This record gives sequence, C-alpha cells and structure tokens, in this order.
Amino acid sequence: MPLLVNGELIDLARPTRDLSRAHPQLEEKAKLLRSQPARVVEPKGLLYVQQREFAVTTPGDGSVSILGSDDATTCHIVVLRHTGAFHLQPDELHLVTFCVTELNDREEKDIHFPIIYGIAVNVKTAEIFPATFPEKGPDEDLRSARVLTGATFKVPFVSCLLPPRAPCLTHTAPLSLQLTNVYDAKTEELHIGPYFWRPFPYVDFWLEQDDKQILQNLSTSPLAEPPHFVSHIRSTLTFLKEHPFPSRSLFPDRKPRIYKKNEEGLWEQVCSDKM
Repeated sequence: MPLLVNGELIDLARPTRDLSRAHPQLEEKAKLLRSQPARVVEPKGLLYVQQREFAVTTPGDGSVSILGSDDATTCHIVVLRHTGAFHLQPDELHLVTFCVTELNDREEKDIHFPIIYGIAVNVKTAEIFPATFPEKGPDEDLRSARVLTGATFKVPFVSCLLPPRAPCLTHTAPLSLQLTNVYDAKTEELHIGPYFWRPFPYVDFWLEQDDKQILQNLSTSPLAEPPHFVSHIRSTLTFLKEHPFPSRSLFPDRKPRIYKKNEEGLWEQVCSDKM
C-alpha cells in the first residue's frame, strides 16, 4: 500500500528520522500534538480499542462519539480517515500526522519515555488529541488475555463497505496476532470474541512474582510503562487462572459477546436470545 506525504511517495525503508527531516511539516504537526495536555475521556460514548484490535465507524454513528486507545510504549496507534476496511484498502495512504519514535520521546535520567501514551479521535469532528481512559472495557481482562496468550479466534464481522469519511482506529502491538475488528458500525454493536486459548503456563508462579519481575519479563518496555501496568497484568493473569478453558466458561456456544450502548451511553451486554 503506497504511503505519501504531500503527494510524494515515501520510501518505507528509510529511517523515521530521515522522514521527519525531509518533511518538516510532520515535525510541526507532531510538536502541536505533543503540546496538548492529555484529556480524560469518560466511558459515555467511548469505543475503547485494545491491542491488536481495530474499529471503524462513521460521523453518523448514534452510539459512539469517541474512538480511543492508550498504553502505547512500543506499540503504534493508527487513525485513518476516508478509508474502506483497514486491511483491505487498496488505495494510497496520505500521512498527515506522524508522532512516533524521536517525535514522541522524552528523556529522564538516560531513560526514554513516550510523551503521548494514548490518543482519541472525535468521530463527529475528526479532531485527534492526547487522551487517557479511566475505563477500558467492556471485557478488559478478556481482551487483554487474548493478547497475552496469543489466542486463536474467529472474526465475527469485518467491515468491507463503508461510506466516505469513516474514521478507523487501530492499536497494533509487536506480536504475531492478527488484527480483529471489534465493532459493527451498521448495527452499532461491539463484538468480543470468541477467543480460545490453552491454560496459561505457570500462571500461579507469575502471580507470586513481585512487580519488578513482572515488568522485566512481561513488558516490552519495563522502564517506560505507565503506573498501572503491573496491576493490569496481574488482573489479566488472575482472569486466565479463572478461565483456563474459555471454550467452556466464556464461549460455550462459540459466539461473540455482544454489547450495545444503553441510554446513558454505556456498553451493556445484549442477551443472545434477544438478538
């Protein structure tokens, strides 16, 4: 898929530093984004995207007003506009904002940290801004367990035909898992799973380890993780211990868990017998 900046085709083999030097407007855009304080995004109207997920919607969505993702240290968060399905798009991509590597870096005592850990996009206005999210559900532990185990899954829905100006947000991680679409913009439903994994090896051992061991062994960037990283991993490990066989406890019918926004703008699980 060709990548262009101001109509110029980009050599993807070039270092990112060369890209920003050759196109100073990218550095200016990154500086502008970095200068904004992170906003706290509440769960009302939010569709949170976890690692190895993507979601696509339109400005006419009556349920979702904000797409967002965070906790990105060695991960990348990508926002696309005017696009079809993310991984089926045959057309050119025009890079507008590029805030990664040295363009999103601060150094403290010889340790490098991201300046921006998370972003959100306003579905109605297309505004992109740094953000944090107090709630990352629904099914935060389940979705995290899929990434931690490398779970197999069946994609219940993949958007293929979308109207123009459709925002898409994806959170990629340095793993071999395939990206999965978690949102059906036509029905305004969030689909989670079904996911399947084997019992997590030595889960009791990992739950007994101190914070330092968990950071050093279960993080790709142990010195740069946000403060809640260890508690999040412990919660996910506990979930895996409680659900060693998700085909029995979570997805006995091999169907996704489906959520819709209620009148308060919060996700609410839809019973399958009401579908």
